[in-house]
Amino acid sequence: MYIAWEDSYLGGLREKIGHQMIIAPAARAIIQNEEGKILFVKRKDNGKWVMPAGGLELHESIYDCLKREVKEEAGIDVISAKPIAMYTGPDYEYTNGYGDDNKMFAIVFLVEEWSGKILKETDETLDAQFFSLDDLPEIPSLYRETIEDLRIFNLNGQIILK
Repeated sequence: MYIAWEDSYLGGLREKIGHQMIIAPAARAIIQNEEGKILFVKRKDNGKWVMPAGGLELHESIYDCLKREVKEEAGIDVISAKPIAMYTGPDYEYTNGYGDDNKMFAIVFLVEEWSGKILKETDETLDAQFFSLDDLPEIPSLYRETIEDLRIFNLNGQIILK
């Protein structure tokens, strides 16, 4: 179910408070195919390649947020996933492209099982592709950090707290 920005929790909150800093809870998905390639989607609003992710809505669990965002951005259904990292520290305070100040509270999930067919285009995305780690598109540094954290998680099995 696609939620337009103006109808979203954060969109409504931004209308009331403007650009001041808020804590923005979100889920991010690492989705791999059988060869270990990672799924990235190309956003419609800015043309950047990103992992499927998005903000938590009212009356929704973080796991339901993950499932909704993956469905909205890639067209597939998450069957099972486990959290591998949480990004909450001062290094994750930023100003977005609209001039809004945010403090990230992102939970990164490794999607263990999913079903359906990846959609190349959705209401939010222009493309979706699996990329090998040695042939990634241009991505924001946060996603390179997420990939490194996946490697660390795979070595020690402990959730990463930042």
